Amino acid sequence: MSRGVVVEAYQRLMEDGHVAGRGRAGTVIVAGALTATAGPTGEKPGTSSSGRVSDPAAVFRCAPGTDVFDTVRTIPAQIDLTPGVPDLAAFPRAAWMRAEKAVLGRLVTADLGYGDPCGAPALRRAVAGWLARSRGIGVDPAEVIITTGVSQALGLLAQTLRDDGVTSVGLEDPGSLGVRQHVENWRLTTVPIPVDAAGVRVDELTASGVPAVILTPAHQFPTGVVLDGDRRRRLADWTRAGGLVIEDDYDAEHRYDRPPVPALRATLPEQVCYAGSVSKLLAPALRIGWLLVPRRYRDAVVAAKRNADLGNAVLPQLVLAELLTSGALERQLRLLRRRHVRRRDAMTAALARHLPGATVHGAAAGLHLTVTLDSDVVDTELAAAALARGVKVQPLSWHCLRPYRPGLVLGYAANTASAIDAGIAAVAAARRDG
Repeated sequence: MSRGVVVEAYQRLMEDGHVAGRGRAGTVIVAGALTATAGPTGEKPGTSSSGRVSDPAAVFRCAPGTDVFDTVRTIPAQIDLTPGVPDLAAFPRAAWMRAEKAVLGRLVTADLGYGDPCGAPALRRAVAGWLARSRGIGVDPAEVIITTGVSQALGLLAQTLRDDGVTSVGLEDPGSLGVRQHVENWRLTTVPIPVDAAGVRVDELTASGVPAVILTPAHQFPTGVVLDGDRRRRLADWTRAGGLVIEDDYDAEHRYDRPPVPALRATLPEQVCYAGSVSKLLAPALRIGWLLVPRRYRDAVVAAKRNADLGNAVLPQLVLAELLTSGALERQLRLLRRRHVRRRDAMTAALARHLPGATVHGAAAGLHLTVTLDSDVVDTELAAAALARGVKVQPLSWHCLRPYRPGLVLGYAANTASAIDAGIAAVAAARRDG
C-alpha cells in the first residue's frame, strides 16, 4: 500500500476524532468515555465527601450553582454533547511545535523577563491584523489588551465599570449562564433583556434603564440568532445616548451558511468594548484572548490587568503570534469549518430522525445547536434522564431568567457523526420514556 493512502487514512481518522497523534509516541485511539475526577473540597448535593460525583443527575435537580460547569465536567459519560466544547482532537500540534521552535530560535534573553501587562507587542500586532482581516476592525496594536480569555475580559470590565459608578448591566435572555454568574461574581446586578428572531430587543434595553449591556451579536448564545440591521441601527442610537455595549464576539469565526457578520466595534469604537479569544478556535487550555476598550476606560482596564496577574505568560503569546502571522491559523480555521459542517449536518439529521418534533435553532454558525421542545417537557428532567443513559446535554432553562420554551443546548464540534447520532437517539429514548 502506498504511503499516501496510509497518510490519508490516518488523517481522516484524526479529523473524525477517532485517533490522536502523540509525536514520537505514535498514534493512539481516543478514549470513548470520560473519567470522573475529584471535585472541589466540601460536600454538596450529588457529590461524595471525597468530591466525586455520587449522584450525577442531582446536578439538574436544583438551581445551578457557580461551580455547576466544573461539576458537569467531572461527570463521566459515554457521549458529551454539552455546548462550548471545541474539537480538541483537531489542535494543530505540528504547527504549534513548528511555531514554538521558530520562536525559541530567535528569542533574546530580554524576552524571558516580565512582559508588558497589556501583552507581548508581537501578539498585539498579530491580533490587530487578524481583527482587520476577519472582523473588519481597524485598531492600533497599542490599543489591544491581551487577556486570559473572554472571562477575564469581562472581569476587568466589571471592575472598571463599578469604579465608574455602574452597578447594573443588561444581559441577553436567553443568555449565557456562565457570563451571568461571572458578572454577578463581580457584584454587578444583571437585568434580563429579551432576545427574539432579530436579536436583542433594543426597545426593552432602552426601557430597562441599564447603562451597559453584554451582547453576542454575531451568533447569539444560546439561540444562534444574528443581530439584524434594524436592531444594529437602533442599538447605535442607544449608545449615542450614553449606553455602552460589551461585545462578546462569540463563535464569529465559525460560520457556514451565511456571510460574515460585521462586528459592532468596527463602526462604534468609542461605544463598544470588544472581547474575543482562541478558546474555541484552538483550545481553552491556552488561556489567551484580547480586549479592546474605548479610550476613556483604557487606563483603568490596564491597571486592573496589571493588578490581576502582571500579564499573560509571554512564550505562548509569541507562539500564537507566529501562527497568526504565518497563515497557520487561517488554515486551521478552514479545516475546522469543513469538519464542523459535517458534524452539524450529522446532528441536524439525527434530530430530524430521532426528535422530529423538536425545533432547531442556530444551525448557520457556531459549535452548537439549540432545540426547543413541547411545553410539557421539563428540560432539566430530560437532561437528567439523558445523563442516566450516558449522554451529557445542557438544559436550555439554565440560560433563561424569564419563562421560555423548554429545550436543550447541544454541542457537536467535539463528536464524530456516529457519536452524535447515538447521543441524540439516547435523548429521544429518554424523551419517549417520559
